[in-house]
Amino acid sequence: MVYAVFFLVAVNGTAQTVQEITLYPAEIPGSIKTEMKEKIILLKGTRRVYNVTQPTLTKYESAKPNGMSIIICPGGSYMRLSVDNEGGQVAKALNEKGITAFVLKYRLPNDTSMENKSLAPLQDVQQAIRVVRKNASAWNLHSDKIGVMGFSAGGHLASMAAVHFKFRADEKEKDTTSIHPDFVMLIYPVINFSGKLLHKESRDNLLGTEPTRQQISFFSTDLRVTPACPPVFLVHAEDDASVPVENSLRFYEACVKNKVPAAMHLYPRGGHGFGLENSTTKDKWMDRLFNWLDELFKP
Repeated sequence: MVYAVFFLVAVNGTAQTVQEITLYPAEIPGSIKTEMKEKIILLKGTRRVYNVTQPTLTKYESAKPNGMSIIICPGGSYMRLSVDNEGGQVAKALNEKGITAFVLKYRLPNDTSMENKSLAPLQDVQQAIRVVRKNASAWNLHSDKIGVMGFSAGGHLASMAAVHFKFRADEKEKDTTSIHPDFVMLIYPVINFSGKLLHKESRDNLLGTEPTRQQISFFSTDLRVTPACPPVFLVHAEDDASVPVENSLRFYEACVKNKVPAAMHLYPRGGHGFGLENSTTKDKWMDRLFNWLDELFKP
């Protein structure tokens, strides 16, 4: 059963119905009762969401759906979620190409509200794939064209979905619906949790300040790529001072080594967090994404 709330947003001057879906109709796995409240902060006119303990999927429907769907994981160092510039704005751009988009408001790691904060985001993205796949027929979607896109720390989460689909993040989950994404898009992603590639804020928030070697290995997704991983599309700027471009390079190299279809697009400039548009270039990475998808699913 899907529990949802409908509301209207303006898209290109017209009203669009958007559906917010409760990710877990019953108990949230590993949840601890807390008085902590979700908080929204506006920065340059876009929302940052903090203290997420109640995960949801926000569904953006295309006026002319083609059956493809993409789950979007906003970034924010596992501390906050940039739900507009790395969420809703991207969803609307996908809608224009017939793609049904879902923005995932995943739980942000917190020891006071979660039994195992390091696994909560992975539990949520795996559940999001289950929800979309189980409802594919009712929502007129293709169950074999479900992708996961992520930005920055959300890119790390999307890469976790790509490499750990055989790992049941919620060990009590009995649903056997496949959680294997059909394709994955990683936009300036956090990938490796060690050495010069490390984005310390993301790792500290997810694993704490003293992670074990086993944790670092498990969550460094370039080390976990196998031939069974889905096709991957990567975007990064070479001058990214927050998440070194080598994160994408390492993941791409791992894909090549394991013969996983992959495409990577690098920009000389753009920094970190540019979202839908890299203002330093006329090139549109979304155009390259749509070309890649056309090739990936051509008849």
